[in-house]
Order: sequence, then structure tokens, then C-alpha cells
Amino acid sequence: MSSNTPRQPVRDLRFFLTVPHGCSYLQGREATTLFLDPQEAPGQGVYDALALLGFRRSGRHLYRPHCEGCSACISVRIPVDDFTASRNQRKVIARNTDITLRTRPAIFDPEHYSLYSRYIRARHADGDMFPPSHEQYRTFLTLNQPYARLLEFRLGKRLVAVAAFDQLEHGLSAIYTFFDPDDTMDRRSLGTLAVLSLIERAREQHMPHVYLGYWIRESRKMNYKQAFRPLEMLDGSRWRRLIPT
Repeated sequence: MSSNTPRQPVRDLRFFLTVPHGCSYLQGREATTLFLDPQEAPGQGVYDALALLGFRRSGRHLYRPHCEGCSACISVRIPVDDFTASRNQRKVIARNTDITLRTRPAIFDPEHYSLYSRYIRARHADGDMFPPSHEQYRTFLTLNQPYARLLEFRLGKRLVAVAAFDQLEHGLSAIYTFFDPDDTMDRRSLGTLAVLSLIERAREQHMPHVYLGYWIRESRKMNYKQAFRPLEMLDGSRWRRLIPT
């Protein structure tokens, strides 16, 4: 069966729509979110099927944008076998050969939260995730499911980044990455390193895709996703190659 087709039907699942709320990415726009009934535990089979239809995970919730008159949010993924690192991306890899990686379950860790809090306060003080809190972190990035993972990046004993991701049947889904906001870390491009590390992990596990979530042409925050080529986009219920602009 093609990886472009959900493995199991989802017609028997219940979904809900949120009331319109301010869009997090496009100023002056309203957004509406479609999400899976919270009473439905996001088990592996359901998650695998919904991910192919553009759903993402936040905590225990599976969701996707469902905005009337707007289709700006485009689900994108990297076809691992076709990906070749650019010159700049190869430099990022070379600059970080002294960093070690370790995979952990997606459970609360005070050291992780401390780094997350510093990152949000330094880089996203103007966003809807500010101010950070223990409860916010737990509901967003922790989940007691075998597919939910955290990838640690350490420089010696120092924790410098954490990438939350999910292990799907047909790929890895990048959930969120936070890293040391210290200016001395800027040259390492830890956000880029996190995506490159997930691509390499998927390649080692013979998984075809790394899902990067939503890409919005008009959002500068999303520009980094275009640096990973080639990129595939969800067009209706089918995935196709995104033509660079």
C-alpha cells in the first residue's frame, strides 16, 4: 500500500471544531482548528492514518487547521531518500561533531524544562507560549506513549537542545525543538541540526519521510523549512513535490 494513503479509515472517529481565534502566524487573521475527540486516545494506528492527512500532535491532541476561506497552512515533509544536504547544512554538521545525541521517552525532566523556559523567554517572549510554565510544558511536550520521543543534544555534559518527535510507521514527525538561546550557540544553528539529525535517524531506520508540520508562504518564521530539499506538500489527500519559489 502506498505511504500516500492512510492505512486505516478514519470515518468512524469523532472530530470537533474550535471557535475562531487569532491566527498565531498571520497577523489580523482568524483561525479555526479541527481536532480529534479528546476521548479518543491517539494510539499508533489512528495517529499514523491522521498524519498522512495533515494532522499534527500537541500533547495528547491531534489537530489540523480548518479555516474558512484560507488554505495558507500547508503540510510538508522531507522524502528522506531524495534529500541531499546543502553546502550550508554540511557546514552545520561539521561544526557540531562534538555534540552527542541521546533519545529519551517524552516524560517531564526538570533539566529539559529549564532549557525550554530560557528558550521561550529569550526567543518567543512576544508569542502565545509566553510566559512558560511547568503545566504548559507538560501538556505540550510530554506524553506517555511509546511513539513519543525526545532527542537530547549535549556538548559534554551541557544540555544544548531538545527535539520532540514522534516515531510513526511511515516516518518521523518533528513536533518542536528548543535550544540554548545563548549568543555563543548561534553559530551552531541548533534548530537546523535537529532537523538534519531526524533525517539521519529516519534514514538509519529505513523510514521514508520526516514530517515538518505546516509551512506558510507568508510567514517568515516558516522560511527555514524551504531549506530542506526536496520538500513534499499535502495537496488535498495526496502528497506531491513542492516546486521551489
